[in-house]
Amino acid sequence: MKHAPLAACLPFLLLAACGRTEPVADMPSQEELAAAANAAAANAISNQQADETPDSRNYVNLDRGFSVTLPEGWVMDKGASNDDGVVYEDPGAGADVRVFWQTNDDDQTLQQIVEALSSGAEGVDGDFVGDNEYRGTANDGEGNNVAVRLLRQPDGSIVTATFVYPEMLSEQYQGIAEKLLDSLRVFAPRDGAEQAGASAPADNAAKP
Repeated sequence: MKHAPLAACLPFLLLAACGRTEPVADMPSQEELAAAANAAAANAISNQQADETPDSRNYVNLDRGFSVTLPEGWVMDKGASNDDGVVYEDPGAGADVRVFWQTNDDDQTLQQIVEALSSGAEGVDGDFVGDNEYRGTANDGEGNNVAVRLLRQPDGSIVTATFVYPEMLSEQYQGIAEKLLDSLRVFAPRDGAEQAGASAPADNAAKP
């Protein structure tokens, strides 16, 4: 961020300006102050770049136009992941999250898609957020709770995120599921950016 170096320097500059009781002769020189400020700025930039390494928990699919932030410590299931999406698992508790893009060749409404999804689960309960988003919960009939979020992209395609966890661990996982689903964003796919730019954006679309 452009303001990161300045923000990093502020605590040092405030300390230098306030509460000092040493004689003037003991004060650091302008050159020393500048060197310390530059070092602080360099450290801030280094830390920022470290946060943007490939080890980041942010999964971004530029070709399909969506991103999501995964829980810390979870592991990708490479066999189940592909160009359309990703599967991550909690190695110790049997919970997993699946986020996938899919076409909508029949140009179904989100309501029609949710009805089809509901037919395969028990106790489905949820709400539509405008025309292009659905949030809900269900039970898979095998002792697992399912939290789901669907986002309809401007071209009609659907991004679906499902977070599945053991019902007996609801207290542990409910907050994690909600936070993950909140992090899901859609944007214009890389190959279709020009076409999407000419269309009205979805209510839930985020800028890439």
